[in-house]
Amino acid sequence: MRKIEILGMGCAKCMELEARVKRALEELGIEAEVNKVSDVKVFPSYGVFMTPGLVIDGEVKSAGRVPSFEEIKEWLK
Repeated sequence: MRKIEILGMGCAKCMELEARVKRALEELGIEAEVNKVSDVKVFPSYGVFMTPGLVIDGEVKSAGRVPSFEEIKEWLK
């Protein structure tokens, strides 16, 4: 099962990223564990200094922006 982490404090951009990820998973028919990580002490361990951050299976895919729905789908394939 894929493991996805949304790094952020719960701002509007973080919530938008989570919504896009969940929609992409549903559209692609992929099961995944989606976790929200809000502990700012964890972010630097991923090299993320601006939120939101998106980590898929331990690999940082984006930081400091909300990637497009199409980008997210591509990363999940």
